[in-house]
Amino acid sequence: MSKRSRDRSGRYVSRGGDKLERALDAFEIDATGRVAADLGANVGGFTDCLLQRGAARVYAVETGYGVLDWKLRQDERVEVMERTNAIHATLPESVDLVVADVGWSPLHRYVPTAIRLLKPGGRCVVLLKPQYEVAKSELVDGHVDPDRTEMIVFTV
Repeated sequence: MSKRSRDRSGRYVSRGGDKLERALDAFEIDATGRVAADLGANVGGFTDCLLQRGAARVYAVETGYGVLDWKLRQDERVEVMERTNAIHATLPESVDLVVADVGWSPLHRYVPTAIRLLKPGGRCVVLLKPQYEVAKSELVDGHVDPDRTEMIVFTV
C-alpha cells in the first residue's frame, strides 16, 4: 500500500477511518456489536474504523476489485462484496448502520439503498462531497461556490 493512501494517524488503512471516527463521535454512534454496511468501501478506511470500534460484522461494498486492504480481507468480520454497485447491493440481513463514501455520483442515488439495507431505527453516516451534487457546469476549477454549499447540504 502506498504511504499516500495511509491515514495520518496510522490507526486506519486510509484517511477515511479518521473521517468516520470524527463523525461517529460527533453523532454519538456506538458501533459495538453492530452489523454495518460500508458503501464505497475502497481501501477500507471506514470498514477499519468500524471494526476497531467493535462492529460485529461489516459488509464492504465496492464497485472495484482488489482494492480492499489485505488486513481487512483476512478479517472474518468483513464480508467483501467487490464488483458490486452499492445502488443495487443486496445483503443477507438488514444492518444497524450504513456508512458511505461514494464518489462520482450524487448521494440522492444511494439514499433509497441505505434505507432498504437498514433495520428499523438504524443509522446512516455519509460523506458529502458537494462537487458531485451539482452539474459540472456549476463547478469553478472543480469546486462548488462556497455560497452554494449550505444549500447543497440541505438538499441532500
